[in-house]
Amino acid sequence: MQNLWFLYFGLNYVHLITANIADGVNMNMWARALEIAKRTPEERNRYVDLLRALSILAVVLGHWIMAAPSFHSDSAQMQHLLDIQPWSRWLTWIFQVMPIFFFVGGFSNGASWDSALRKDIGYGQWLDARLRRLLGPAIPLVMLWTGLAMVGWAFGVHHDFIRIGSQVSLVPVWFLAIYFVIVALVPITRKLWFRVGWWSIFVPVIFAVVGDLVFFNTPYTWFGWFNYLFIWGAVHQLGYAWQQGRLSGSHKAAVGAIVGFVALILMTKFGPYPLSLVGVPSEELSNTTPPKLPLLALAMAQVGIVLLLETRARKWLSGMQTWAATVMINGFIMPVFLWHSTVMMLMIGATFWLLPALLVIVPGTTEWWEMRPIWVSAYLLVMITLLPAFIWSEKSVSVGQRKPTILLTTLLGALAVCLGLAMLAVGGVAGKSWLGINWLACVLPPLGLLIATLGSKRIS
Repeated sequence: MQNLWFLYFGLNYVHLITANIADGVNMNMWARALEIAKRTPEERNRYVDLLRALSILAVVLGHWIMAAPSFHSDSAQMQHLLDIQPWSRWLTWIFQVMPIFFFVGGFSNGASWDSALRKDIGYGQWLDARLRRLLGPAIPLVMLWTGLAMVGWAFGVHHDFIRIGSQVSLVPVWFLAIYFVIVALVPITRKLWFRVGWWSIFVPVIFAVVGDLVFFNTPYTWFGWFNYLFIWGAVHQLGYAWQQGRLSGSHKAAVGAIVGFVALILMTKFGPYPLSLVGVPSEELSNTTPPKLPLLALAMAQVGIVLLLETRARKWLSGMQTWAATVMINGFIMPVFLWHSTVMMLMIGATFWLLPALLVIVPGTTEWWEMRPIWVSAYLLVMITLLPAFIWSEKSVSVGQRKPTILLTTLLGALAVCLGLAMLAVGGVAGKSWLGINWLACVLPPLGLLIATLGSKRIS
């Protein structure tokens, strides 16, 4: 209890220091958001923006809740709630919201590509803009952790601390890598939607079923990794259907939600699939690496619920204040997504070093759960305080709109960035080469962005 009060008063002190800074930033962002909100066309589906923001915020909250650091007998441990309390794996059915993000992405990317065609914007320029918007902001994060790993090596920090800290912090970038691959295929998948309609969804679903059958019943488990394209591609295609008005009707939405949840229960109860819809550190089998059919069932259930709420949500978002708030949140949602785990890991590391007594509570106990809101509030306060720096870092890699002079350099650059981010999401920055760093993984993302830049020219 003493630890609880100590942290409580500490947070109030931090709040007093940062309140003026945060208020100033929020006022500026609110003014810009109001200005943008007033210019929003009436025909825009504002629900898409709300879902994008809520899905990312759910990911952030889930990560902050499930981290379970502890300090006992002069030893620091970084545990995971899903390992400590197996019942908590049910929570992943709420916090696993990547299907919603890919579904919303299909809606947005379909509309964006159609707009590019109308404006005679070429594929290279369109893809380059998405490369810088989606992958560019990850470069400062990669560079920070590379620098921290070098400093840690110089001061004798244990290799495992660097590996775990950087891996947990960089896990979110896996999503950017696969999402960008799906985005790069939009001209093809969009054309398939217009030509064959629902079959552009059914076919990848069939391939996903085959992928799971091969994964579980043959030695060729590598085939299951294609489900990153089949499963997330099918959900992305479903977003096209939504954007084209092909998913209207509350009856269809209700049926879809029920079928999806029933299928999810059956697969995890009687099938070979684990209950958790995110990876559990102690379990080798995961529903996410590679993606498996329960995620398709979850997607069906979530899409059904999203569609059932659409009419009321769009009516609510017609209000200027609610829509401006949504615009403001979307304005900083990418920095929050990229940096939230880094904020958490650096705070945990600082606590291990300076105030280990705050972490002696055994994870999973009643007292530990009582502390969760305070720890989440602490992460949030630090995130708000550092948000201007995170936004600045995102803008620092922005070089304005560019037009590729060589499409191949854009594609090669994007491939290098995605490959590097995927490697970092798996193992962090730690490696067995010089200074204990995986230099290939750390160098590929900034090198890829440089290659894409060299093959383009600035147009604004």
